[in-house]
Amino acid sequence: MEDSAAVAGLLWDRWLSANVRALVSGVLPDGEADGRRLAVWLAGVHDIGKATPAFACQVDQLADVMRGLGLEMRTRRQFGPDRRLAPHGLAGQVLLGQWLEERRGWTGRQSGQFAVVVGGHHGVPPDHGQLKALQDRPHLLRTPGPSRGLWQRVQEELLEACAEEFGVAGRLGVWRAVKLPQPVQVLLSALVIVADWIASNPDLFPYFPQAAGRTSAERVAAAWRGLDLPEPWRAQLPPEDVGELFGGRFGLPPGAVVRPVQEAAVRLARGMSAPGLLVIEAPMGEGKTEAALAAAEVFAARSGAGGVFFALPTMATGNAMFPRLLDWLKRLPAGGGTRISALLAHSKAALNEAYADLMRGSAQRITAVAVDEEERVWRPREDRRAAPAEVVAHAWLRGRKKAMLSSFVVGTVDQLLFAGLKSRHLALRHLAVAGKVVVIDEAHAYDTYMSAYLDRVLSWLGAYRVPVVVLSATLPAGRRRQMAEAYAGAEGGAAGEGFDVVGRSDAYPLLTAVAPGGTAVVESPRAAARGVEVCLERLDDDFGVLAGRLAVELAGGGCALVVRNTVRRVLETARVLRERFGEDAVTVAHSCFIDVDRAANDAALLARFGPPGKSEGRPAGPHIVVASQVAEQSLDVDFDLLVSDLCPVDLLLQRMGRLHRHTRGTGQAERPARLRAARCLVTGVDWTGQVPLPVRGSVAVYGAHGLLRSAAVLLEHLDGRPVRLPQDISPLVQAAYGDGPVGPAGWAEAMGQALRRHEEHRKDQAERAGVFRLDAVGRPGRALIGWVAAGAGDADDTRTGRAQVRDSRESLEVVVVQRRPDGSLATVDWIAPGKAGLELPMDRPPSPRAARTAASCGLRLPSQFSSAEVMDRAIAELEELYVPAWQVKESHWLAGQLILALDADCQTRLAGFRLRYSPLDGLEVTRA
Repeated sequence: MEDSAAVAGLLWDRWLSANVRALVSGVLPDGEADGRRLAVWLAGVHDIGKATPAFACQVDQLADVMRGLGLEMRTRRQFGPDRRLAPHGLAGQVLLGQWLEERRGWTGRQSGQFAVVVGGHHGVPPDHGQLKALQDRPHLLRTPGPSRGLWQRVQEELLEACAEEFGVAGRLGVWRAVKLPQPVQVLLSALVIVADWIASNPDLFPYFPQAAGRTSAERVAAAWRGLDLPEPWRAQLPPEDVGELFGGRFGLPPGAVVRPVQEAAVRLARGMSAPGLLVIEAPMGEGKTEAALAAAEVFAARSGAGGVFFALPTMATGNAMFPRLLDWLKRLPAGGGTRISALLAHSKAALNEAYADLMRGSAQRITAVAVDEEERVWRPREDRRAAPAEVVAHAWLRGRKKAMLSSFVVGTVDQLLFAGLKSRHLALRHLAVAGKVVVIDEAHAYDTYMSAYLDRVLSWLGAYRVPVVVLSATLPAGRRRQMAEAYAGAEGGAAGEGFDVVGRSDAYPLLTAVAPGGTAVVESPRAAARGVEVCLERLDDDFGVLAGRLAVELAGGGCALVVRNTVRRVLETARVLRERFGEDAVTVAHSCFIDVDRAANDAALLARFGPPGKSEGRPAGPHIVVASQVAEQSLDVDFDLLVSDLCPVDLLLQRMGRLHRHTRGTGQAERPARLRAARCLVTGVDWTGQVPLPVRGSVAVYGAHGLLRSAAVLLEHLDGRPVRLPQDISPLVQAAYGDGPVGPAGWAEAMGQALRRHEEHRKDQAERAGVFRLDAVGRPGRALIGWVAAGAGDADDTRTGRAQVRDSRESLEVVVVQRRPDGSLATVDWIAPGKAGLELPMDRPPSPRAARTAASCGLRLPSQFSSAEVMDRAIAELEELYVPAWQVKESHWLAGQLILALDADCQTRLAGFRLRYSPLDGLEVTRA
């Protein structure tokens, strides 16, 4: 009790961010002093449920000592299965509630909102059924008969002692009138969990403290120094001069002009009545990432947030963002802290070189230190000097359930959506995001299923008063309003006229600011990027026609990007184009490459087709990149000509962002003469009928409704009027995603059928998302009883975990190795020298280098393996290659992984399919 309470006090003083402390303290009569008392007291009493017969019977020799002192109890066997109805967290909640009611005069409603923190300290607050089952079996809490009163005396003596020791005895009468908001209950629960985990660590707190001859204060001080948790970021309000701010944080040269969108974002972040939601919609290349980080710094300084979480749609985009975040952190004044913690949060983070370097440089041993060891100097918050901080990946904060507690986190959006999923230890995820500024990138990339989770998370973030920055190049107005209303606590459209302006505006670029609980403000700065006019043209969906057209267009040289909606079409297209243009003239990019090849492909694309001055080796002669949707986002690449399968209009506009993205000479004079005007050829459609007929693969990916509305709003552009970027972005997106009729009268029947299927699909998505989705924020004073009841268990960044917050079938992830002719295994033979062909022995753990190299060759199998029948068969076949020697701690890179062994020709069979892998083309799957 003493250790947990002391740790909670240190966490409050030195680790919790100011905004979390303020939220807890703001509902208590004595402010921060009461907030600290409450946190310390709840941590101190959290294990009171162990002072019960149901718990105390577990160790015979200890139970006998208690029996000898009059505390009678049954044996563990005599209790039978009933004992499982009294886990000590639940028992503690009941005991604390009874004590508050019987000894302090509280009502059950008043006590429940405090006692539930004790009940949920193992990750799941009890539900009403569990409470009733325990209350119906009082013998689990106190043995009936003569010793019942003694059990109650012991329990009450401990609770009275805690109330006195931790300074709340005189406050409990005042707190009776407090109605704890549910967000405060969650944060207190999380703080108690963290304090419990630290105090329960025997390396920090040895079991026999008296053997060390330390006082309690010395014991706690030694443990805290051994843990050495980095303190939260304490942001300072940055310079008012936006040019100075961007120059200092992003290395802009003197005299460089800050873009209007960036300037407006910082101004709105400074001017809002309180830090809240800021939605930034702007074209590709406007510097939205830098605007978000600058706004985050302002928000953090104003709110007391202790870090930033940057959520991105994929692991690849997260990997690309992490070094950029580290660069930004190195330029920040530390706000007085000596170190700040940073984390890359996805399942393959350890394979990211920037994060791996950070971990290697942050090695530490978590253990209590000698009493007389020099203590790290700690000064009050106001006595801090602005100096750059050391960025570390703290060892204690790397665990699966603790990782998000780091101050600065880059991760996939799944990590944010998990905060809306009923799951164990959800309170820790809420504490993690409640103490940060949250940045959500590529917000347009989320479907109805994911949006249902995102909106619920936004509603909780608004309740926590967490500043949020949302970034998008193309956001439908209706979706923008849904997010604003969710954050303001008006899910379902109850916000009224104050949000009409958000749903009506089609200005672009557009910034929308929403203070917590307040109305929305919109502002439309001008775009800084030069305008581009893109001429659209229909192209028959025939590989021969495509090859012939590209031959004409690239006759004078140039680089073309062909974007297909499925990997299968990517590979078929590449095969035909190589026959026409040669192997060296065609590059393939899609998601079905092993991780190390995927990263190399992205780097190669940036190196060859990136911005002028930053890229080298741009092909002079004809070159064609055939890609899937991986080319849509987060790659600053520039092509002379674009060919795209028809897709939803916002995604087509994203693809157009890779066309003439940069100026190459005056009037694009450095591009081939035929390609100096930007053109996009739209294919993947049978254009000959009365109604366009998209190919089956595109319909499977996007649905007919989105494709037909995209074609409808693009008609006038396909018939001659160029698309003006950025002016036409918002009108096209709002028309395509609006409710109004679009397209010729002859399309009405087909579009009506597609709409009905689309609405049925959205309804189904919303209903399925609601199964495990967290409830909305309850009224103040309502206890968190049953908060995550009937939940999804543990939420983690695995294929199963991601499927819970994304509307996608589970996918299989494998580690790809090669089988040599003699039957032995090795890392694949085409990757970088020094990593290729490393031995993977089956009778012992591989070398760390070989194991890490193998793990870097992860591959997510395509949709052919996602049906339940095929997946089960594939898993059964993959598990035949089970290597016991790899399932040990020393081989953590490969333990638990499914291994896919290719032969010397990079082929194998799996679950009725033939798999062929090529470093040039990735994985190709055909029926065996």
